[in-house]
Amino acid sequence: MDGSQAVYNTLKQSKINFVVSLPCVNLDKIMKMVESDEDIIHIPVTREEEGFGICAGAFMAGKKVAILMQNSGLGNSVNALASLFELYKLPILIIMSHRGTEGEFMSAQIPMGNATPKVLDALEIPYFIPETPEEALNLIPKAWNMAETNGTPVGILLSIKFW
Repeated sequence: MDGSQAVYNTLKQSKINFVVSLPCVNLDKIMKMVESDEDIIHIPVTREEEGFGICAGAFMAGKKVAILMQNSGLGNSVNALASLFELYKLPILIIMSHRGTEGEFMSAQIPMGNATPKVLDALEIPYFIPETPEEALNLIPKAWNMAETNGTPVGILLSIKFW
């Protein structure tokens, strides 16, 4: 199974019905699937912290929320995650294209690629790193269940090898 299809299938399986996205070549196919799905509200944004704010409001309005973003935007999101999501115990599934990992062709992506797990650890945000689409089929629903049960963001890091 294709990685994009696996991620999309798990969003559907988890009954995620509100997705915010930021431009990313690795996530493009998933975004198109989400956009064409009548059961999912899809909001493209230009800044990660804007996306987190929109997701917080959508959750408070009864939606099950996820954000599709590149890990490079995690640094932009620290305050929203710490002061909004952590403080108010809001669940969100953070699906990140993890640039800067093994096989990265763009050297500018490597520093944040290395820092991403450390940032998540510092924020005490649990995360999973599925290595194959088949593994994602199990881990992503588990991650959403954890987010919903514990009222916390949960990350999914999709490395270059995943695609």
